[in-house]
Amino acid sequence: MRKYELVCILHPDLDETAFNDAVDKIKGWINASEGSVESVDNWGRRKMAYMIRKQLEGQYILLNANMLPSATAELERKLRLLETVMRHMLVLVN
Repeated sequence: MRKYELVCILHPDLDETAFNDAVDKIKGWINASEGSVESVDNWGRRKMAYMIRKQLEGQYILLNANMLPSATAELERKLRLLETVMRHMLVLVN
């Protein structure tokens, strides 16, 4: 298992339940691939440097997780297909 940081920018118009559903879905994908989520840090709504999908703001979330390296490609594929996620970045932590 390796440690990863996942930062996601979610759509700014999501209400609290839709936001929590999206975060729970991402955590479920990590847990389903034999990984574990150590912590979830909600950075809140922030202004972005440039427009993404016609939006100037986004709701930022940081997840610290332990996963197998082979599971990262499938997680990134699912994140690209989830419409509420505007951008994401998965980084290996040394």
